[in-house]
Amino acid sequence: MTTTVAGFVGVTGNAGVKDGRPDVSLVHATGASTSAAVFTRSLFSGPSVTLSRAGDLAGLRAVVVVSGNANVATGDAGLADARELQSWAADRAGCAPEQVLVASTGVIGVPYPMDALRDGLAALPAAAPVDLDAVSRAIMTTDTHPKAASRQVGAATVVGVAKGVGMIEPDMATMLSFVYTDAQVPAADLDRVFRAVVARTYNAVSVDTDTSTSDTAAILASGAAGPVDLDELEAALLEVCTELVRMIASDGEGASTLIEVRVTGARDDAQAKLVGKAIVNSPLVKTAVHGADPNWGRVAMAIGKCSTEEDIRQEAVRIAFGGLETYPRLPTPEARSQLEAYLRNDEVVIEVDLGIAEGAFTVYGCDLTEGYIRINADYTT
Repeated sequence: MTTTVAGFVGVTGNAGVKDGRPDVSLVHATGASTSAAVFTRSLFSGPSVTLSRAGDLAGLRAVVVVSGNANVATGDAGLADARELQSWAADRAGCAPEQVLVASTGVIGVPYPMDALRDGLAALPAAAPVDLDAVSRAIMTTDTHPKAASRQVGAATVVGVAKGVGMIEPDMATMLSFVYTDAQVPAADLDRVFRAVVARTYNAVSVDTDTSTSDTAAILASGAAGPVDLDELEAALLEVCTELVRMIASDGEGASTLIEVRVTGARDDAQAKLVGKAIVNSPLVKTAVHGADPNWGRVAMAIGKCSTEEDIRQEAVRIAFGGLETYPRLPTPEARSQLEAYLRNDEVVIEVDLGIAEGAFTVYGCDLTEGYIRINADYTT
């Protein structure tokens, strides 16, 4: 996998937030760039989101990330600390502060350890050709592995990194994702394409129905490789972000199984997404998958919860697991054994056809395990 992209340099290291592990990263364009970004809608969003949202979202030049501390609910002092981080990154990148996107992830309600952070930032080496594998490691919190993906679009490269394993719903997550490309793309086109991809990827994943205070997704384009076909760029970007989303869902806190819910035959895509989220968010569906229990009735229950969707008729619905139909044609004892074997896979696909029209949407999630409880019961202790 490609982990470098022309027109960007970067640096990662430890700045005193974590014990010896990488906890800060800075990636910046070596010249002018175009960009687009989307953020959490949480009413408790942190200073990093506040500053970044007010910045030059069409002309971002740099992204700085601190992991291990969300710097959320820290008042005016937290905002001042985020501004200081933004100013430091702007000086290193040679750009205006409003061209720096600031992101932070980790424990809520704890101020940055500013003395240690200042010393750590000052000790970072000079920027070098960006190593996005190192960046993906530096932004991790409870992730069990780094998340990065890349594709080629003609002469251009699209590379994305992400972190996130919990507090993921309904729009993005305690998830950070940054995509870098050397394609030359006007800002307005980049924004349109990126938002379309986000709708199908980062806004289609759910681990635990909790919305984070810090979610941020952004794309920066250096233009070093010249112009590309926009449709081909969108396709490549969709592949990169889908791969990252699947990594996020399969790495859900304590998860052992990736769940993919494909809803078709809906009135429209919005209805398909609503039904898909109802299924993937159901604790009863999640635990059934974890126990390899082909209890398709829990999927039917989750569909039935969408009580405002009065055009959904149970006699028109079809439910299947990995192509093995469970409703309306009920599984035989032999088919049930096949279903149990299928549910022991690392990835499980639940298929629902509503039998109404042509709307379709796919959502991603994971099973619910004892590990999720252990991780989150002891998160700050």
